[in-house]
Formats: sequence, structure tokens, C-alpha cells
Amino acid sequence: MIRRHLYISGQVQGVYYRQSTAQMAAQIGGLSGWVRNLPDGRVEALIEGPAAAVERLIGWCHQGPSLAQVEHIDIQAETPSGDLRPFGAHY
Repeated sequence: MIRRHLYISGQVQGVYYRQSTAQMAAQIGGLSGWVRNLPDGRVEALIEGPAAAVERLIGWCHQGPSLAQVEHIDIQAETPSGDLRPFGAHY
């Protein structure tokens, strides 16, 4: 199990980035966490689960949905705690 905190910048608000991320996480399966917009225009996500599943979702986040233009992702490793609900979007 690993846990990653992501800060995604670029054109990532108003392009269904949060919803698409939650849908992809559900499709991958086995992931807990959340995704939300930040006031500064970035999207923040916290992801926890098996390493392969987390890395697969992070790989997807680098591209995002078709309308998104991801410029950068700041990824911070955190200690898994098991305190997150199954993945869903926070609005």
C-alpha cells in the first residue's frame, strides 16, 4: 500500500477533471481517496491503495480527460493510514 498527495496544475478546472479522475479510480479499483478543486486553479488529489493501482491512476492524471491540459503534477509521498473512504470526488 502506498499513499500519494497530488497537486495538478494547468487547465484542469471546468474540464471534468475531478469527475473523470474519480471514474478512472473506480475503474482501476482498490483505491481510496478524494479529488477537489483548489481556489488557485489547481486540482488536489489524495490517493491510497496498492502501488500498481496508485501509479496507474497517477499516470492517467498526467493526461487527464480530453479537455484538460496538464502542465505539472507535484507528487508527495505520504505514509498510508487506511483512513480514507473508497475513492470519490469531493465538491
